[in-house]
Amino acid sequence: MNPSRFAGLELLDTPVMVVDADGAVQFVNPACENLLALGRRELTRQRIATLFRDSEALALAVATTLRQHASFIEHDLALGLAHQESVLHVALTVTPLEGDEALALLEMRALDQQLKIANEERLLLLQQANRELIRNLAHEIKNPLGGIRGAAQLLEHEIADRPELKEYTAVIKEEALRLQSLVDRMLMPNQRHVLSEINIHEVLERVRSILLAETPKGLVVRRDYDVSLPLLIADKSQLIQIVLNITKNAMQAMKGEGEIVLRTRVARQVTLARKRHALALKLQIVDNGPGIPDEIRDHIFYPLVTGRAEGTGLGLTLAQAFVHQHGGAIEFESRPGQTTFTVLLPFSRES
Repeated sequence: MNPSRFAGLELLDTPVMVVDADGAVQFVNPACENLLALGRRELTRQRIATLFRDSEALALAVATTLRQHASFIEHDLALGLAHQESVLHVALTVTPLEGDEALALLEMRALDQQLKIANEERLLLLQQANRELIRNLAHEIKNPLGGIRGAAQLLEHEIADRPELKEYTAVIKEEALRLQSLVDRMLMPNQRHVLSEINIHEVLERVRSILLAETPKGLVVRRDYDVSLPLLIADKSQLIQIVLNITKNAMQAMKGEGEIVLRTRVARQVTLARKRHALALKLQIVDNGPGIPDEIRDHIFYPLVTGRAEGTGLGLTLAQAFVHQHGGAIEFESRPGQTTFTVLLPFSRES
């Protein structure tokens, strides 16, 4: 095969790959190298079956194209790269090439960014609806709570000569206070936040000291910082709450024994809350716990959803609300032995 035959494909922004009837990779352009995160020399040693996990659908598309000598289109194909754990979603077009040798041209347009933006917009709308629901519900609960506490205090005065009954009024007052505290937490995202220049590593060190003070034995909190990061324009108390809620969930899932990694990096050219930012903070919180249960993964940020009997289900809801207030995004990946929460926050509030 003459490599110069495909020289024109080098200039395309669309990732393209040429494979033969056996699935052997004959050519890739630079855009395809970037998409698959492998160099041309390595890629042209591969076959579809070794390059991708669960490659049956892709192999069938190539075989169908070459057999029928007609183009094949798949609007959303999931490709698991053998050298990575992540799954790549692409819009695939397979076209037969003219010539003596049976070759197919694969055009792969990554959908991950589009899916990510669509999912982020869906989460924003959902979070706004949740916030309105929580606010209305909290106010409905808060109003009668004052009456319950007042009635309990009056009742306590009436039974002053019956000390054995004071235990019951004490329970009423304590439970009313507990509900009041829960309602206050539900209303937290509606409070105004105070912006200032923040060093994210000061926030992380504060959270780290809190975690280690609560679990002096068994928990390791490791730092993986990029100390060259610029300052954030953010609300410091809310940033502390974001990191604390995520790390405490991890600590409780691991029952106080395990490792948490606090990692900071720069993310470049990212879209957050429909705005393009040249630079953003990429904060990752990684733990080696049991992972998030499958039954709650799709709605883990919903209010009152928790995998623990003693949990309130508000920690991640509040973290998500605070992240969105800062124009950022939060997402996670989880499997047994590793859960990673990624928080993206713009360094500047300007688009």
